[in-house]
Amino acid sequence: MSDREVPRVFVTYSHDTPEHKELVGRFAAFLRATIGLDVHLDAWYDNIRRDWSAWAVEHLDRADFILVIASPEYKRRADGAAMPHEGRGAQFEAAIIRNNLTRDLRRETERVLPVILPGRSVDEIPTFLNGHSTTRYHVEEFTEAGVADLLAAITGQGQYPMPRRGVWRGGGARDREPVRAGELPWACASQGVRRDAASIDGTHYEHGIVLRPTTPTATGPGFVELDLGGHYQRFTTVAGVLDDARDPFQVGRFRVLLDGRPRSEHEVAAGKPATIDLDVTGARVLRLEMSRPGVPASPFGSAAVVVSRRGRPPELGLGDPVVT
Repeated sequence: MSDREVPRVFVTYSHDTPEHKELVGRFAAFLRATIGLDVHLDAWYDNIRRDWSAWAVEHLDRADFILVIASPEYKRRADGAAMPHEGRGAQFEAAIIRNNLTRDLRRETERVLPVILPGRSVDEIPTFLNGHSTTRYHVEEFTEAGVADLLAAITGQGQYPMPRRGVWRGGGARDREPVRAGELPWACASQGVRRDAASIDGTHYEHGIVLRPTTPTATGPGFVELDLGGHYQRFTTVAGVLDDARDPFQVGRFRVLLDGRPRSEHEVAAGKPATIDLDVTGARVLRLEMSRPGVPASPFGSAAVVVSRRGRPPELGLGDPVVT
């Protein structure tokens, strides 16, 4: 990961006590040195004379995330209950955060993260951050497990990601009805593969999947991956050379893979289609590859490269493929 991709994090807190300041310093150092976040803390910038207000504005503006460290004094100062001369830095930074929340509540709610360190309480979160009704981050120990929830908010990668939704097919008797494979979600498909009618060995299939490269060159991919989601038991279709192919004497090869494992392979020619009837119980991804022999079918997991003889592209089809 480059420096540009590392989340930039600003830590805002108050100097309640020397012990609290030291605890915040250890926490920020852990996030920077061990976790690898681009963390910024005021204590690390005392090497030259600064305009601290300008410094705070810059870091609050540039940060991808702002960590608000809960403590009694930060809450009092952020909520406007402190005298003007008390904790001017915390009061100034909190005022900017309040202003940003008012300007764009949704964005800033995701960007401003209240953190409760060991010994602190949810009741010490500033009132305007709604500590009891919005997410807060309890850090009981400075370990990867201890900051897992906080890192999920920063990286957008939760510990329990939502699974991809399968295809809803209704209930009762409808569960046994065939579903056209072309209507399933296509995870990916190569150039030249599309849903289209197909005529194979004199039979017209209205809902086919065909390979017709759009360029006259001899190379091109020929595959489609269908998202089964583990919901189906059988896959059936007729595979063959298209009746209107420019090269009626071509031979085609079809390979079927389930979750990356080859399950069947068929060679076809004009007048000699193949029936594919395959058990797909529990499979999540159905991959169909189409090519002409003379060049091996694609290695598993990569795009199928189709190279035909005599510089003619393959023209192959699957007639009314369905899953049940």
